[in-house]
Amino acid sequence: MYDIITFGSATRDVFMIGKRFKVVESKKFISRKGLCVPLGSKIHMQDIFFEMGGCGANAAVSFARQGFKVAYLGKVGEDADGREIKEILKKNGVSLGLLMQSKKWHTSYSVIISIPQTERSILEYLGAAHHLYKNEIPWEKLNAKWFYIAPLSGPSWKLFEHLVDFAIKNKIKLAVNPGRSQLEKGLKKLISCLDKIDILLLNQEEAVKLTGLDFSQDKKCLEILRDKVKGIVVITKGPMGVIAGDKKYFYKAGIPKSGFKERTGAGDAFGSGFVSGILQWSSEARGRSDRTLQLDAKLRFATPEAVKYAIQLGTANATSCIQKVGAVNGLLKKGEWGKWKKVKVTLSPAL
Repeated sequence: MYDIITFGSATRDVFMIGKRFKVVESKKFISRKGLCVPLGSKIHMQDIFFEMGGCGANAAVSFARQGFKVAYLGKVGEDADGREIKEILKKNGVSLGLLMQSKKWHTSYSVIISIPQTERSILEYLGAAHHLYKNEIPWEKLNAKWFYIAPLSGPSWKLFEHLVDFAIKNKIKLAVNPGRSQLEKGLKKLISCLDKIDILLLNQEEAVKLTGLDFSQDKKCLEILRDKVKGIVVITKGPMGVIAGDKKYFYKAGIPKSGFKERTGAGDAFGSGFVSGILQWSSEARGRSDRTLQLDAKLRFATPEAVKYAIQLGTANATSCIQKVGAVNGLLKKGEWGKWKKVKVTLSPAL
């Protein structure tokens, strides 16, 4: 039995880093800013890196480094990029027993164009990882304590409801980080599954999309979602830190003053770190009445101490991640916390 199986993309990431990109402000861009280059020009790059990425693969490596028996269920192409991803996963202790290969689709690919210590834009090719179908899943092999369902894009988003139903039927706990496709195309299905989810992980933009509220109403988003979710809702707010809530408590924390080298993978690092914290607390608490993780009949989740610990580990993992280029290169190993102090987590009664 696996401790956890992760679902989501596995990609070949190419980081193109240059100082000559220009940030241009314009209402033509959704974010009101664009990363631009002169048309027809040749732009010199300061550096280039080839790495593994993808939400499902990133999370799998993170869980493995935290000491868990983990498998990644996804798909890569039968190509050099697919072979490289398999090698990186294997090197990091992730089981390849559930990994599939496609003859039709090339391995998913991302080109990350970034200005050093500023911002980046991502060009993505929805390849093999995004073409995973229900009839391809080896359901009889999905023997795990937890499922970690990272963003499912392309046709793969249709798997979400089936994975949730399978988990409930087989008493597998669910940690879910929904992606753009699930929020845009499968919003109704996602909402209908909220009461089955143990941990719902969102960034602020995703929380707004899910609730239909304004971007500034993050706490209201949390209140609405925590009343619908089985366990706990966690909303990350980038440099503003994180808020979380269950049926009884509201949590809030900032982030360390660390600086960063590249932000790609920070969300995956926090989400997998948070879930790792919950699992570790559970393991360490066995037989200790002062640190029990017994599910409360009303809360249907963990003690406040467990949630605080999980927020601290998730934050530390994300902080470490962004100190290096590549989504998995900076991920922490079990027992590591990085050189920054653990963040202070404040707790108050839920409204």
